[in-house]
Amino acid sequence: MEKQYKKCFVTVGTTRFDLLVNTIFKPSTLEALKRIGCKDIILQIGNSDFEIGKYERNGVVIDVYRLKDSIQEDIHKADLIISHAGAGSCLEALEAKKPLLVVINEDLMDNHQLELAEQLQIDGHLYYCTCDTLESTLEMVDFTLLSPFPEPDTSLFMKYLDDAFRVKQNVD
Repeated sequence: MEKQYKKCFVTVGTTRFDLLVNTIFKPSTLEALKRIGCKDIILQIGNSDFEIGKYERNGVVIDVYRLKDSIQEDIHKADLIISHAGAGSCLEALEAKKPLLVVINEDLMDNHQLELAEQLQIDGHLYYCTCDTLESTLEMVDFTLLSPFPEPDTSLFMKYLDDAFRVKQNVD
C-alpha cells in the first residue's frame, strides 16, 4: 500500500500568495489531495484577505490561520508540507525531514525562489510546481523517493576560518 499523507500543512509564509490559497480550496485540488490520503489541512495564509476559521470542503477539513510566532508544531504534525518557495519555510520543512512540495509564486519579479526550488529538486530534496500544475504534480510524484536534507556540518566553518587564518599568516 502506498504512503498516506493524512495531515497536510500548507504555508505561504508572511507574504501574500492568494493564488495558492485559492488553489488549495479548488475542488479538483482537494480531490488530488484526497487521493494521496489527505483528510486534514492546516493552511497558513499570511497577509491574505481570506477569512480565517475551520472549513469542510469535499470531505477535507481545512483549518485556516494567518500567522504564528512559529510554524514548527504545524510542520512536525504534518505528513506532507506544501509551501511557498521562501528559503526559511523550505529549510524548516527539510530540517524536519518532511516530504515537501514547493509552489512557486510566478508573480514575483526577481524570482530567486525558483532558483532555490530548482536546485533543491535537482538535489532530490523536494519537488516543485506552480499553482497551475499543483494537481498534476500531486498525482505524478512519489514523495518516498526524496532524499533527506543533510545535517549541517559545523566543522566546515571552522575549517574555513583555519584555512583563512593560515593563508593570512603565510602572507604576513
